[in-house]
Amino acid sequence: MFTSTDVKTACGADVLCKQVFDWTGLQWLANGSYVIIIKPVRVIGIILVAMLIRWLLHRAITRLASTSSRASMPALLKPLKEKVTVTAEEGTFIPERRRQRAEAIGSVLRSFVSALIFTMAALLVMGELGFNLAPLLASAGIVGVALGFGAQSLVKDLIAGLFMLLEDQYGVGDTVDLGEATGVVESVGLRITTVRDARGVLWYIRNGEIVRVGNKSQGWAMVVIDIPIGFVNSEEAAAVLKAAAETVAHDPEHETGFLEPPDVVGVEQLTVDGAVIRTIAKTTADGQVSIQRDLRRALTESLESSGLSERIAASRLPRSAVPPAWLGGTDNTTPPSAGGTV
Repeated sequence: MFTSTDVKTACGADVLCKQVFDWTGLQWLANGSYVIIIKPVRVIGIILVAMLIRWLLHRAITRLASTSSRASMPALLKPLKEKVTVTAEEGTFIPERRRQRAEAIGSVLRSFVSALIFTMAALLVMGELGFNLAPLLASAGIVGVALGFGAQSLVKDLIAGLFMLLEDQYGVGDTVDLGEATGVVESVGLRITTVRDARGVLWYIRNGEIVRVGNKSQGWAMVVIDIPIGFVNSEEAAAVLKAAAETVAHDPEHETGFLEPPDVVGVEQLTVDGAVIRTIAKTTADGQVSIQRDLRRALTESLESSGLSERIAASRLPRSAVPPAWLGGTDNTTPPSAGGTV
């Protein structure tokens, strides 16, 4: 056994060394108590604290994402741009889309939080193990700058993809116009968006290259149909078209597709062949195509059944009666030669 003088000589002012020597009576264990006991405890503590923080943040993000499918949406998950207030009918189509977007944003946030926390924990553990972090951090900074210059397009794509999710520009299943490609979105990622067009071609589009987005599936859609009526009475034609549009609106097949009753707004323009009457209808985005097709068919058939089609055809001016362009009309026939008669 060591005497009190030996303990003071071996441990000096180290309280832990003295305590370990008092417990065990082993000088080598007392002298190495800091390396054998304190450092492993600190390393384990850093790892446990990092895992706890990660678990708490993941739980908070998951809760935040789950509340997005409810009526009240958290401010963090609201689009950055101010949305127009939607009606009750339109609101029934939003929760599923909101849920998908919230899950995508939540997945990105969880991955980012995990990478950040574990990186910081790894640096703290390396510091506890005696590594000199200054050269490592300097090297990491140089590598980061080099990657930043070499991968500018990648960073641009990732940032554009993140803002696309936050702003809810489009989602899987939406019909979009992205400039070169127009079709249905099949997948959305932080770097790449895939769109399949009407011919079945699958387009891979980098998010950083998308400068404009036309979303044909978001919220609601508008059906606009212009019907030429010649020179017949516009009020009579509007009444016939309105009755046909209301018939389509009350059809059980399309009853849920109309957000507002269809309306015949009246004469939209005048041409050399007569007036053109416009019919509009506010519909769901999914039902726009089928409603537009059936509404166009019903309007055409209503003109046929009412006898207006024959009157429209008869009211149109024959092409020979249209003044040529060189006399101020719309006929593009070549004017006669200088020696002829007009």
